[in-house]
Amino acid sequence: MTCTPEVKPVRIPKLSSSVHDINAEKPPFGSRFLTQDSDVWTQNAWDHVPPPEDQTETITASLARQRLVPVPDDEKKNYNAKPAKYWDNFYKTNADNFFRNRKWLHLEFPELLAAAESNAGDVTICEIGCGAGNAAFPLLTANQNPNLIIRAYDYSTHAVKLVQTNALYNSPPVGKIEAAVWDLSSLDTLPPGVEPETVDIIVLVFVLSALHPDEWGKAIANIHKMLKPGGLVLFRDYGRHDLTQLRFKSGRLLEDNFYIRGDKTRVYFFELDELALIFTGSRASPTQRTSTMTEVVDADEDNESTSLPVPSQTASPVLHTPVDAPNPRSDDTLSLPSSGPSSDVHHNLHHPLAHCPLHPLFAIEQLGVDRRLIVNRKRQLKMYRIWMQGKFRKTE
Repeated sequence: MTCTPEVKPVRIPKLSSSVHDINAEKPPFGSRFLTQDSDVWTQNAWDHVPPPEDQTETITASLARQRLVPVPDDEKKNYNAKPAKYWDNFYKTNADNFFRNRKWLHLEFPELLAAAESNAGDVTICEIGCGAGNAAFPLLTANQNPNLIIRAYDYSTHAVKLVQTNALYNSPPVGKIEAAVWDLSSLDTLPPGVEPETVDIIVLVFVLSALHPDEWGKAIANIHKMLKPGGLVLFRDYGRHDLTQLRFKSGRLLEDNFYIRGDKTRVYFFELDELALIFTGSRASPTQRTSTMTEVVDADEDNESTSLPVPSQTASPVLHTPVDAPNPRSDDTLSLPSSGPSSDVHHNLHHPLAHCPLHPLFAIEQLGVDRRLIVNRKRQLKMYRIWMQGKFRKTE
């Protein structure tokens, strides 16, 4: 008997950003639509898949369990006193087996590739919280701009050493890269080599969540001081009720939505209004919120090529909308549990942040949620992830 070999489904790649421009009339459709639940395991990725009906119950149960056994008060002081020490340990432990290039940046933030074009002129990009350089080096590899300067900063000494020992650091193909140790929450101290109002773009990816909420004001003050008038912050971080938050066990909760990981590093999970308040001093208006985008992405998607395309390849394609494709609306989002008035916003944001200049400091160009259903087809598992993403322009 002849066995017919298994035919694997053709992978439909992700072709456009998960978060759309707030000036667009409606969010762009992706190219992957799930119209039959039974098809969920047949493709690598689907767009606009609504959350499960029981998600609110899952969130409520997880948060209640965590609040029963928070981090003891005497231990909180230790975790908050020297956070850089724990990040140093993290990078020492994971130097060779953890980091992947952030190949998705060219889709989410095409401004980076525009700065790398040969005719872009003098551009300075600062990546704060650079880690091992997994955002800086892919951009440096794609760079065609001889006048591009990439500055990479982290408060982990070991992370900066990883950047400085990379072969590209000492011999960049085009442009220039510099790295140094610097704490974003420093008071009135800019990073080495940076004068006030000399930076065009700041990349802030999974960084603000590592700070204590009491440090947000100092961080925003430093970012604002570094940027030129009209300079841009490209932001991405963890969103409220992300799978990672719901999975935390007892003894990890520092305060609401703020946790200590097993490696002793800290992480906060944001709401959109919190980010709007941090950067602009006001909550986000309905016109400033992007529609929730939900997609299913196969768990092994990170195995695809990490190279950045040339700028002409990054434009979102013109896509037709299938007749039976679900239309994402603002009322598709879940009604999530609340512990009281304004519980969605950290209490520090009920008044001006300490050490922060008076708002408005930034204007919102993009602010949205990237919801993804990560799929492990082999184990038939579904895992809901939530990230916040924004672009904030320094006011003139």
